[in-house]
Order: sequence, then C-alpha cells, then structure tokens
Amino acid sequence: MSNELLQAFQLIKSKTWVDLTHTFGPDSPHFAAFPAAEFRTMFDHNDGFFAQQFSFAGQYGTHLDAPIHFVRDARYLEELDLKELVLPLVVIDKSAEAAADADYRLTAADIESFEHEHGRIEPGSFVALRTDWSKRWPSQERFENKDEQGNNHAPGWSMEALQLLFEQRQIKAVGHETFDTDAATDYTHNGALLGEYYVLDQDTYQVELLKNLDLVPPKGAVIFNIVPKAEKASGFPVRSFAILP
Repeated sequence: MSNELLQAFQLIKSKTWVDLTHTFGPDSPHFAAFPAAEFRTMFDHNDGFFAQQFSFAGQYGTHLDAPIHFVRDARYLEELDLKELVLPLVVIDKSAEAAADADYRLTAADIESFEHEHGRIEPGSFVALRTDWSKRWPSQERFENKDEQGNNHAPGWSMEALQLLFEQRQIKAVGHETFDTDAATDYTHNGALLGEYYVLDQDTYQVELLKNLDLVPPKGAVIFNIVPKAEKASGFPVRSFAILP
C-alpha cells in the first residue's frame, strides 16, 4: 500500500528550496534600540566539546514577532499553532519603486494591480513585500539609510494596504525585508509603529528581515517559518524558507 504522506514528501524534496533567512552575528544589522548580539565560547574542543552562549534580543536577525510583541494580553510565540507557521506564499515586488524612492509605501492600489496580473490573493496566505532592502545586508548604515538630520529612510507597508489584506482578503501573516512593518517616514511622522501594531493586533505574526524574495515567484510557493519555542517569548530568530512550485 502506498503512503500518501511519503509520496508528498518525495515531491516536496524534488522541488527548489530557497532560504529566506540571514545568517546573523554580533556585527549584523539590528534595530537601533537593541544592543548588538554577543556570542561567547564556553567550552572548546580542548575541553572535550564545543559549546557557546548566545545573547540577543528576541527581535534579532530574520525573526518572527508574536502578537504579544505589541499587543497586551495577546498570544506568545509558544502559543502559535504549527499549521500557522506553514502557509501559501505571495510575494509583491516593489523593488524598483523602493530603489527609486527609499520611502516607498505599498498601497491598496499596488495590491489591486498585483491581483489584476496574478489573480486574487487567497485567504490564509502569507504576503511578503519584496523591496530588495535585504541586499543592503550586512551594513547597519545602509539598512538605516539616515539623512543629514539623522532620520531613517526605508520602505514599508501603508495602513490601507494592510487593512485591505487582512480585512478584505483574510490573509494570515506578512513579512518584509526591513527592520519594521511601517515605512521609516511613517514612524518619524507618527512617533509609533502603527502598522506593526495593527498586524499583531490581528492575533497573528509577522516575519522581519527576510531575504531572497527575488528568488520566489509572485504566487505558488509555500513558506515555512521554523522558530524555537522559547517560554513566554515575544519573538525569536526564525529559519524561514520557501519551497517553490
């Protein structure tokens, strides 16, 4: 008797897998309010084995934000269901726009234009915003992209785009290549990450600092977000990858 699960596994293994995760370390770009990561060797092979101690903010490197990160009394990372972490992947490419305007914000019109070309975004999808900002890694300076007044400039999601996706398309989660959900100019203007709060207030998660979205088609791939199960965590570095159709 054939095993349908193993047959599906063999099919999945035959596909192209794309790593969407940065390798991070003490010198990697990170949100300015957090200290740099610290990696320390506790034992080396002269002691009989190699073991290290790691210290970093939960929101470090390519990472997953749980709802509790911004929303009081919301779910911790450990409360996310396994099936929430594996989703159909939609990639909206705004890399050319971000290259021309570092303050670019994805709009509702952008989403409608995408759907006109690729079809309606299905409920339960993970929608990623491609800006190619990840290609600025590993430079903290290029990621922050500060002007002469010290203000950051980086692209992001508009509130209208997020509301369309969650309220009208019933998507499950979002991801992006930058430090934050909101465009840096929106944060400067509002003094708060309103878009990020909105996403997490949908009782779902997001993944930040993704890479290699340029290797993933607009629709048809599946994203896996494999994350440690730290107790009462607001977020943690994640191993995100896509399996292409």
